[in-house]
Amino acid sequence: MLTSLLFLSVCFLAYANGANDNFKGVASLFGSGILNYRQAVAWATLSTLAGSVAALFLAQTLLVKFSGKGLAPDALIHTLPFMIAVAGGAGATVILATRHGFPVSTTHALLGAMAGSTLLATSGAISLTPLLNNFVTPLLVSPVLALLLAGTLYWTVARWSLKRPVDDPMCLCLETADSQALMADNAGIVLDSARVPALSLDRQEACAERQAGMIFGFDMLKLRDGLHFCSAGAVCFARGLNDTPKIAALLLLAPNMTEQGIILAVGLAMMAGGVLNARKVADTMSYKITAISHDQGLSANLVTALLVIFASKLGMPVSTTHVSVGSLFGIGLVTGKANTQVIASIALSWLLTLPCAAVSGMVIYFIAAGN
Repeated sequence: MLTSLLFLSVCFLAYANGANDNFKGVASLFGSGILNYRQAVAWATLSTLAGSVAALFLAQTLLVKFSGKGLAPDALIHTLPFMIAVAGGAGATVILATRHGFPVSTTHALLGAMAGSTLLATSGAISLTPLLNNFVTPLLVSPVLALLLAGTLYWTVARWSLKRPVDDPMCLCLETADSQALMADNAGIVLDSARVPALSLDRQEACAERQAGMIFGFDMLKLRDGLHFCSAGAVCFARGLNDTPKIAALLLLAPNMTEQGIILAVGLAMMAGGVLNARKVADTMSYKITAISHDQGLSANLVTALLVIFASKLGMPVSTTHVSVGSLFGIGLVTGKANTQVIASIALSWLLTLPCAAVSGMVIYFIAAGN
């Protein structure tokens, strides 16, 4: 009975995570108009599922950290009521925030539910050192770091774009001897016809004027949008890589389930939540934090993806939510278009996540333990 309840609780948490987090990587694609809502959801879902599968090979450290080891006594960790309380408390908190459109951290909710369940079960005996070093510090540092990096990256890109406009299509051209001679004759200059042909990068109109042979052409704006699309997929991949082990760790006690089966169950539940219940958070991330242009979205996604993937490799349980929102807010500060009221509301929801999850975890543990 308790094993089935644990499985359902973890799947519920994974569903809530998908609903709240699925759109965070592609919010800039939707907000800048590159993709419509359905296209953005589809791309987020596929790339997140790929990250979930990759978690089997790249994120083993997170499986250990989010089993609760070090935070709670070993005797408590290896009990079904504790794991049910953690999954249920975190899932209830995240789904509540999702219904109100607040992008909150599943990592933060898990931390709160673990702390609350441990406090109740041990009458206040909880280890604060791993709590601060392994969980709280990464959660506090990551959004600030994302804000600074994204703001700096976009500021650099914006200054470069002012000096080098990318509105005109570009081409790689083969400057033949004949075309060089023709250009020289037009200028009244005698040019050696035996001159070696050369390659040049220029606007397509300039190549046509010189009658140079175009090898291939490309639109710099389309290239930027393609990079933006790929960076959004990278963020979603990183989210799946970082979040899946945190949730899957709660099922390690379930009998007759392999690690691969646990990852698959969590990944499918996350996918369902992302497809069915992501619209409110999508609107908040895409439109309410700051206006998003193509360059801004690309900068935010690159910073988010790099930070989350790097943290996953090191076993640091950072929040994709905190990093993504921090990146968008950093860009909004640079452009002067950040909605500070929305940011304040999101920050308040972050502050309430931990105590709300802790109380929920306590209540569920009290019921599951039969007290």
